[in-house]
Amino acid sequence: MIDGSSRAARTFVVLAIAAWLIGVPAAALAQSGGGAPVKPESGLGYGFFGIGAAAWEGSSEGTWHAGGGGEAVFRDAFGLGAEVGYLGWLEDGGEGLGILSVNGAYHFGGGANAARWRPFVTGGYTLGFDGDVTENLFNVGVGVDFWMKPKVGLRLEFRDHIWSEAGDTVHFWGVRVGITFR
Repeated sequence: MIDGSSRAARTFVVLAIAAWLIGVPAAALAQSGGGAPVKPESGLGYGFFGIGAAAWEGSSEGTWHAGGGGEAVFRDAFGLGAEVGYLGWLEDGGEGLGILSVNGAYHFGGGANAARWRPFVTGGYTLGFDGDVTENLFNVGVGVDFWMKPKVGLRLEFRDHIWSEAGDTVHFWGVRVGITFR
């Protein structure tokens, strides 16, 4: 069990990360730009399937992850979104847990450069859950959207959901492939 002080510390860390992910883009949006006007807001959605592993203390177990999400993109660069999915273990016949993430993102190379390749970084809070247990995690990722048509693209991504408690850390990392649309 988690005692009250470690739960409070974890809650503080999660809230601090969330505040940073919202505050940094908000501060950047407040800056005046001297260049060409940018698109004020847009959005995208995506679905994915990934293969990876749960890794801890020199051990690992194969995983798969499927899901989808959406993201509002402001000033053609800063994203705020959420996704839901299922993370299953390959060796246990697919048993696993639900994943709900709320993330901030930054999309590089906006404007005319975004016509085909659009790399991004992302990170935020993840809630892992099954019928009996919920766990707080955080996630980081990097990827690229390759726009094959103006509104449909291929998404390639590396994502790591990280759980840490009482000195133990587990990385649920995966390589994900999906379809994105705007």
